[in-house]
Amino acid sequence: MGKKTIGILGGMGPEASADCYAKIIKCTPAAKDQDHLRIVIESNPTVPDRTEAILAGGESPVPVMLKGCRVLEKAGVDFIIIVCNTAHYFLDRLEPELSIPILSILDVVAEAVKQAGLKKVGLLATQGTIDAEIYQSKLFDYGIETLVPDKEHEELVMAAIRSIKAAPTAEQRKEATMRLKDAAKYLLKQGAQGIIGGCTEIPLALTQKDLDVLFFDSQLLLARAAVVRAGLTPLDHT
Repeated sequence: MGKKTIGILGGMGPEASADCYAKIIKCTPAAKDQDHLRIVIESNPTVPDRTEAILAGGESPVPVMLKGCRVLEKAGVDFIIIVCNTAHYFLDRLEPELSIPILSILDVVAEAVKQAGLKKVGLLATQGTIDAEIYQSKLFDYGIETLVPDKEHEELVMAAIRSIKAAPTAEQRKEATMRLKDAAKYLLKQGAQGIIGGCTEIPLALTQKDLDVLFFDSQLLLARAAVVRAGLTPLDHT
């Protein structure tokens, strides 16, 4: 069977989409150009804010996301990955309208936490992702307890995410890293055995080297899973 074509629904935000593409490339076993996977990227930054839609009844992102998915369908991709954790809240409104599957970042991360043998994990994510409980419910199905930041530390996480989305300077990115580390330390004090980077911007400022416990980079895990779904054995780039 030939290699499958990956469709990336991106733009939420653009740097995270580029990071996901780069991670797929780094995870792909290839000795020459022709060994790589065919990837189609639909990056549309006009998708309405997902957290605003969930928390404040803002404009639904579903129509724009669905339009992007259909662009990928017409381009001949075999499956889609969505480079935005919060956007997965809307999966049940997208999947029935499509003829191809969406590889869920929630499933990928939950499986990784399970494989690591953790029973209690901390979640760093947008307020929308946390309030929608998309990770909490998924991890519960795997027998894993999810710990989330209190109000003070969630504000640090959101400030870091906003900063990363705003093309930060090196100093601003360093500040974002410190905010995320502070929030992670809070979760560890509450008993978390590992930390999920549950927003695709978070791994742009927080990585495994910043923590003394397992860090689940949702972006990297999704990239690796996409390579597997496409028919290859991914390289171990952590």
